[in-house]
Amino acid sequence: MIQDKPLSGMLLMTGFCILAPLGDAFAKILGETVPLGQLLLVRFALQAALLIPVVWLMRGSLRMPMRLLHLTVLRTILHILGIAAMFASLRFLPLADAIAIAFVMPFLMLLLGRFVLGEEVGPYRLMACLVGFAGTLLVIQPNYAAVGAPALLPLGVAVAFALFMMVTRSIAKATDPISLQAISGLIATAILGSAWLAFSSADVPGLGFVSLEGREIWLLGAIGVLGTVAHLLMTWSLRLAPAATLAPMQYLELPFATLIGFVIFSDLPDTLASLGILLTICSGLYVIHREQVAARRQAAAVVGASPANAGSKA
Repeated sequence: MIQDKPLSGMLLMTGFCILAPLGDAFAKILGETVPLGQLLLVRFALQAALLIPVVWLMRGSLRMPMRLLHLTVLRTILHILGIAAMFASLRFLPLADAIAIAFVMPFLMLLLGRFVLGEEVGPYRLMACLVGFAGTLLVIQPNYAAVGAPALLPLGVAVAFALFMMVTRSIAKATDPISLQAISGLIATAILGSAWLAFSSADVPGLGFVSLEGREIWLLGAIGVLGTVAHLLMTWSLRLAPAATLAPMQYLELPFATLIGFVIFSDLPDTLASLGILLTICSGLYVIHREQVAARRQAAAVVGASPANAGSKA
């Protein structure tokens, strides 16, 4: 069992929050000329190619128990779906807006826990969820007016990555992060390669291949490297710190995305979207705070009800 190291986990998550939107920015540039399937296949193939030699050099293993393998396949599918939805949305939306809409994820997780799993969620957290959804709608509204249905793609990102984070946390302490990412890269490459072989002749949108020039090759390589390192940092962070500790750190991705979007694309969220981003951040941080308070109260109640503690009070 790996001991939690919250500070190290927070620093690693900060690295993820910088590298992930930078890779998304490069994907936005290439999205104008390179098919989505080609972007995804090269991104995950590079992940496997970069990490398998590292696993061998570190005398690691690409084998894992069947239960973990099943979870890793599920995690990989969710990863593919989340990245595909994000790359597709970036063809239409500014970088910061797409990421801000995807940050509806914490509210989805909370509401799923309340209405699907029957978990107790207080009125304050439900109210914060409503505020967060309102903030998301403020970001969606001008984008939906401009591009239509593609403005909703980041909601698919939120669903996929909410489930991805849950699966990652459940297996992170039982697996080596580098081996996990290498295996995920192999699985994703096999899935995406099979899809291309099966449907490329059917002229399915997004599954074509185009020849690349020098600048495009470098950008595509950078997407693979940045994506691999970013998600490796996230996996390491979840290995070292609880998800409740790291959840607030993820909101650093929004200001970094805004800065990167401005530097590369000269894009800044308009007034309505900026207000929505602010509401999303504030309500998300409040939900996380209430979750932590509830967890501390529950832990205190368990300690107070323990037989040893009860005996000491007798």
